[in-house]
Amino acid sequence: MLELHDAPLAPLTTFRLGGPAARLITATTDAEVVAAVREADAAGTPLLLIGGGSNLVIGDKGFAGTALRIATEGFSLDGTTLELAAGEVWTEAVARTVEAGLAGIECLAGIPGSAGATPIQNVGAYGQEVSSTISEVIAYDRRTGETVTLTNAECAFSYRHSRFKADPDRHVVLRVRFELEDANGLSAPVKYAETARTLGVEPGDRVPLADARETVLELRAGKGMVLDPEDHDTWSAGSFFTNPILTDEAFAAFHARVKERLGADAVPPAFPAGEGHTKTSAAWLIDKSGFTKGYGTGPARISTKHTLALTNRGEASTEDLLALAREVVAGVHDAFGITLVNEPVTVGVSL
Repeated sequence: MLELHDAPLAPLTTFRLGGPAARLITATTDAEVVAAVREADAAGTPLLLIGGGSNLVIGDKGFAGTALRIATEGFSLDGTTLELAAGEVWTEAVARTVEAGLAGIECLAGIPGSAGATPIQNVGAYGQEVSSTISEVIAYDRRTGETVTLTNAECAFSYRHSRFKADPDRHVVLRVRFELEDANGLSAPVKYAETARTLGVEPGDRVPLADARETVLELRAGKGMVLDPEDHDTWSAGSFFTNPILTDEAFAAFHARVKERLGADAVPPAFPAGEGHTKTSAAWLIDKSGFTKGYGTGPARISTKHTLALTNRGEASTEDLLALAREVVAGVHDAFGITLVNEPVTVGVSL
């Protein structure tokens, strides 16, 4: 294992923000990951797990403990069963499954980060979520000191949530297994309306796998959601806020606020989210509250390509970013009575 002290963490995040770690360990095998976790737990040392760093907001003061960078490698296909080591680069793994002719995660192309983070957040985009293809998660259980295999049901997946996110200090994901589909080179049924429209097909249709992946990459790039070191619109964590899910009563109250603010004919986005619940669009809320693309004058601003992305324009601090996030949260609440929830994990700071 590589060990550094007073090590910069900002370069390990897509925001390029945050202070140093008192100690940074880079682990390249499952055994090294487990050993580092056990050592920190035995010593009572605070532990921060870092994969691709695409979902982290680290405070300017850094982390006064051990940061463990999980850099394990492993891509294995057995028929339609895919196993990925936690440290595998997600977007590269998606590309390899498309090349292999297997469907199920092709619309998750371009999402930054590592494979081990995908079950934690139940990563999803363009009509797909990893929960629909994950069969098992192999993890180290810090409570029992054992390596365990959790089934899909035991992961307790829901929208951008899982048992791992609900209890972040218990499990360390080591490997993720997916059950994909051999559809003779075709994608899974296209679910997302924008994707179907761009492809020129109807929702539910299948298209060649490569076409689905390339279309999603183009859509993401147009919104600044594909990492590019030269483009500050991609110095972000992607979507900074989750789409709110409201009860029927709360949605009715929200709908009334929309008509009051925007006119009697105004209709907010609404998507089914289970019995008695409706999901609406965080991006729409942000825009209609007056925070348009490119909003801000400081070093942290809303992306010029997508209102859901808060970005570091190159010289921002974490406090600059949080000030912008708090302004957006307060503005949306004042306008529509909805409190947005941040999607990235915060370390040493909070909204």
